[in-house]
Amino acid sequence: MAHNVSRLCEGKGLEALNFKLSTNDYRNTNVQITDEALAFAKPMLQAVRVLNLYACLGGNRYKWDEVANIEVTAIELDPELARMYKERFPNDTVIVADAHEYLLNNYMNFDFIWSSPPCPSHSRVRFGQANSERENYDPIYPDMALYQEILFLDNYYKGKYVVENVIPFYEPLIPAQKRDRHLYWCNFKLPNNLNGRPQPKGFIDTGSKPNEIFHEIDLTTYKGEQRKDKIARNLVDYEAGKTIFATAMGVILKSNVKQNSLFGDGW
Repeated sequence: MAHNVSRLCEGKGLEALNFKLSTNDYRNTNVQITDEALAFAKPMLQAVRVLNLYACLGGNRYKWDEVANIEVTAIELDPELARMYKERFPNDTVIVADAHEYLLNNYMNFDFIWSSPPCPSHSRVRFGQANSERENYDPIYPDMALYQEILFLDNYYKGKYVVENVIPFYEPLIPAQKRDRHLYWCNFKLPNNLNGRPQPKGFIDTGSKPNEIFHEIDLTTYKGEQRKDKIARNLVDYEAGKTIFATAMGVILKSNVKQNSLFGDGW
């Protein structure tokens, strides 16, 4: 349900505040407002501080600028991926660091956090390979950093968060919201349909090119140690990323309006 804030503020000297609030369309457009209106609307108009952990090439982040005014800090351990991310999103702050450690020390500085911890140790594909005599994969412990971050964010973080990973080979230790090939742990309800696009044919076993085209990336200049097909395959579909981010922003801005409204909860 969309709320026309300028209509709600009619008679309060705030009529020029002209934008709608909803889960899909809540950015201000052509806003010319009085000081009083600005004071009322400031929590809705200021840039949303976003932390993008394990950023890779920003598959999830690609269309966030279409959703809201944002200031993004991206954390990526691979210097080559960090370099390419910065080329793709020059306005983002990109830091080469351990995302798990950075979250612990900086979570309180952000309004929204997205984390996509490494998935190989949870992957059904790797589990199957480790149990196959034809594949040269040894069994490994599942990386519990995934669940550490979920528990940490759920108990200490006051903003909205998403932790994304693959559907694991075991029953998830903490219930998640399943959408397509992914699990999402978050403190808001996701739409049943994330508007994700169908994966390209042969996206798992035909090299990186189909996925590079699908995600609109070019790995030609990547000189790091990771396999290009793995990098391209593990990116979140940007349409799904946009839908999830828009949903979170709708929840955040609705909360801000209620907290700052002159009309209480009845609007």
